[in-house]
Amino acid sequence: MVEFNILPCYLQFMISQGIVDAIKIKFETLKAELDERSRRLWAAAEANSLGHGGVAAVSKATRIAESTIRIGKREIATNISVKKADGIRRVRKKGAGRKLLVTKDNDLIVMLDVLVEPSSRGCPMSPLRWTCKSTRKLAKELSAKGHIVSHAKVGQLLVDLKYSLQGTQKRLEGKSHPDRDAQFKFINGKVIEFQKYGQPVISVDAKKKELIGRFSNGGREYQPCGKPEKVETYDFPSMADGKGILYGVYDMTMNQGWVSVGTDHDTAQFSVNTIYQWWCQMGRNTYPNAKDLLITADGGGSNGSRNRLWKIELQNFAYKTKLDVTVCHFPPGTSKWNKIEHRMFSHITKNWRGRPLTSHEVIVNLIANTTTDKGLKIKAGLDDKEYRTEIKISDKELNSINLKRNDFHGEWNYTILFLQNQ
Repeated sequence: MVEFNILPCYLQFMISQGIVDAIKIKFETLKAELDERSRRLWAAAEANSLGHGGVAAVSKATRIAESTIRIGKREIATNISVKKADGIRRVRKKGAGRKLLVTKDNDLIVMLDVLVEPSSRGCPMSPLRWTCKSTRKLAKELSAKGHIVSHAKVGQLLVDLKYSLQGTQKRLEGKSHPDRDAQFKFINGKVIEFQKYGQPVISVDAKKKELIGRFSNGGREYQPCGKPEKVETYDFPSMADGKGILYGVYDMTMNQGWVSVGTDHDTAQFSVNTIYQWWCQMGRNTYPNAKDLLITADGGGSNGSRNRLWKIELQNFAYKTKLDVTVCHFPPGTSKWNKIEHRMFSHITKNWRGRPLTSHEVIVNLIANTTTDKGLKIKAGLDDKEYRTEIKISDKELNSINLKRNDFHGEWNYTILFLQNQ
């Protein structure tokens, strides 16, 4: 019977990284005492001792070019020795050898910067920039202009010119509302007030819609070596088996939440029904003596401050639960400050990274199994009801709501009362 010793991928990586670190330590100790040829032969000997992949490992540890290490391996194999007639091995004096490319071609750096500058981006006051052109395309353009250079050398020169590979960074929020900070303080004061008196405080929002099917999902998960999860090459909506519409409720006091996975549309009815499901499944038992509920929400979407249907549905919610519902909306362009975003939704995304969401049941199970070291608990349920879109609310219906607006930005801060004229 043949026995196989298969190490997990992460363990193999740790072992290879340990080898590289060990070689680096030895090289740093010896390099001051080694001349060019001695370094080449020592690196080649280390590579030979490691076997397959040894050249790459030694090159990574010592920063000696792989081509140089291979020359050393050939010298060891053929027993070549560079000696003079008197038998003494010579070392090139300082400055000898092939001249640097930028020394032979004084205009190379200037031409490269000219090619990159029109397509570069970045702060003009910062020395760090980045380009959308590939190194191979830049090398081809330089060669066409008479400056023969490889794409690898172009990459090195870009580093010297303070370029780097970068992704995008979300920092632009648009024009801020003049009362933005004041609204933040108002919301914070309301949260503290409700929590002081033991009343529930929730943060609500809709998450990005998810396609149902064997589609690629961002992130990576540990899998058996060489056996990645197979998914579709394309993720066109027409190929999906449906969509998952997620709306969440996060209890800011108890660090727990509820997520409804809808199958139809993200409407105000769906949003408020999710809040009602949270109340029935979790909130009512957690706050048996509650008389008021505070909701913090974004300013747009199905729970927007101008959404008339949202207010109508909250009034129906108040009638059913006998709760006075206070709502505080975040100012325009500040949705990322909503607690549910980074206290609940972010952990859900991490929990299903690298996994295809093949059905609504899979989404529900993955959400319900999301936890954190700080005790986050989430329950989830499937909402397969149909929700009509484009429901019109008349002024008469809107005026029938028991709505009490706050003196400070009543369009953002208001209370929907359970009883008239409270």
